[in-house]
Amino acid sequence: MVEMLKGIAASDGVAVAKAYLLVQPDLSFSKVSVEDTTGEEKRLDEALAKSTKDLQFIRDKAAKTLGEAEAQVFDAHLMVLSDPELIGQIKKNIVDNKVNAESALKEVTDMYISMFEAMDDNAYMQERAADIRDVTKRILAHLLQVTLPNPSMINEEVVVIAHDLTPSDTAQLDRQFVKAFVTDIGGRTSHSAIMARSLEIPAIVGTKEITDKVKANDIIAVNGITGEVIVKPTEEEKATFIKAGEAFAAQKAEWEKLKLAKTITADGKHFELAANIGTPKDLTGVNNNGAEAVGLYRTEFLYMDSPDFPTEEDQYKAYKAVLEGMNGKPVVVRTMDIGGDKELPYLKLSHEMNPFLGYRALRISLSSLGDGMFRTQLRALLRASVHGNLRIMFPMVATLKEFRAAKALYNEEKQKLIEEGVAVSDSIQVGIMIEIPAAAVLADKFAKEVDFFSIGTNDLIQYTMAADRMNEQVSYLYQPYNPSILRLIKHVVDSAHAEGKWAGMCGEMAGDQIAVPLLVGMGLDEFSMSATSILKTRSLMKKLDTTKMQELSDRALNDCDTMEEVVALVQEYVG
Repeated sequence: MVEMLKGIAASDGVAVAKAYLLVQPDLSFSKVSVEDTTGEEKRLDEALAKSTKDLQFIRDKAAKTLGEAEAQVFDAHLMVLSDPELIGQIKKNIVDNKVNAESALKEVTDMYISMFEAMDDNAYMQERAADIRDVTKRILAHLLQVTLPNPSMINEEVVVIAHDLTPSDTAQLDRQFVKAFVTDIGGRTSHSAIMARSLEIPAIVGTKEITDKVKANDIIAVNGITGEVIVKPTEEEKATFIKAGEAFAAQKAEWEKLKLAKTITADGKHFELAANIGTPKDLTGVNNNGAEAVGLYRTEFLYMDSPDFPTEEDQYKAYKAVLEGMNGKPVVVRTMDIGGDKELPYLKLSHEMNPFLGYRALRISLSSLGDGMFRTQLRALLRASVHGNLRIMFPMVATLKEFRAAKALYNEEKQKLIEEGVAVSDSIQVGIMIEIPAAAVLADKFAKEVDFFSIGTNDLIQYTMAADRMNEQVSYLYQPYNPSILRLIKHVVDSAHAEGKWAGMCGEMAGDQIAVPLLVGMGLDEFSMSATSILKTRSLMKKLDTTKMQELSDRALNDCDTMEEVVALVQEYVG
């Protein structure tokens, strides 16, 4: 039966392909007494062999796509699979207690996991517990003859269906095979949606029930422009979606003509269109979409994609690659924004009731726990600065004291390098991300000490509205066009300009087609967004007259009471 679902259009594009369920299977089983213990041992050996083959494949693919360091995580898993003591104990359990392989496996591995986890002060042993847990899940899946999903192993055209996608899940998606993804939860500013735009994969999020409605291999039609998903479409519906995909491709071809153009409004004013990136590999999309800068390099992926703290040399190479790849165009590098939903297994942070408002980002960098990590990152950035046009940005700044402390550490490391005879650029700009309302309100004071502002609207909006952007029940309060948000943004822009500084925006709002006319009217200098939104935004800006847009933003700020009134006003001015 054909079923139409509606979600949030998170990444443009259209696709029709069969479903790949990225949903954890049911690995429950019953403990069963057996007489044929030899048969159970054989079942275990077969499951071990299949698990080894799986992990070897995943390891080889990880080495090719992510690098040898990332692939080493799977070496530990392979060692668990070939550990004679562990395997011997499982087989002994089968024979001595005459139980099925599933039960024997779980009893022995649970014992090891509990033992290792009890060693609170031994990070190595705690990691071994995690390795055993992962490997046990894989062996169990083979014993139970169910498929354990692995996005990195997809080798045919599919639409990925999931409750949600983690940043690491999304990073493993291969554009050649993954034609789209659809999730139960999430919004346009969730990490999976942002990464989908970077990867140019059509995406729909927040459907609430896609995983309940779809079975593996069902044909799925996805329109990431309208947010419509059809499960088991008719031939006629497939044709309609394919036609929409062709129309979108034609529109993209028109935008492509603006790739080498400057971003100029109808009345000749220039605005800088920049791209947000997560890794040096994203530069291909940046340059293919005609970005004039990198407005946000999220360096936390360097940490998240590494089995341990990345070294100064590793970071230096990554920053150098991006700076050189941009050929002298500005690159804004955000210092590590770990915390919230971005965790590092090797950085042991205590559990928090609300990690998004807790110990994260610059708060970690300025603490005794993060000091060495922060100084290493600053040294790597300073060394790389001679290879391009570097701008450094501190995230999650709430007070002037925090900025001054971070700037002092930056100056200390800069001086040390100079004394060591290491070349450092003398034109590095140092600014802050405005994402906490306290900093936005105090922007006039910050503007006297920073070189620039970059407004992180994804967090600024949720903190101002006191509404978690990932919570479906309060998602209606995630309102980028609310007059209160617009007034904060205008205050930040005006404060920067009053001190002769520039103000940019690196939140998803920067590429929002309703928001862009308002931001142009406010005089925002730099717009940084997913690379795939750049040409579409450049095309829109060519049609805007800044005088008219100033009138629009003034009216939105002064005459409108609600987000809906603002949207109606923009449509009146821009159509």
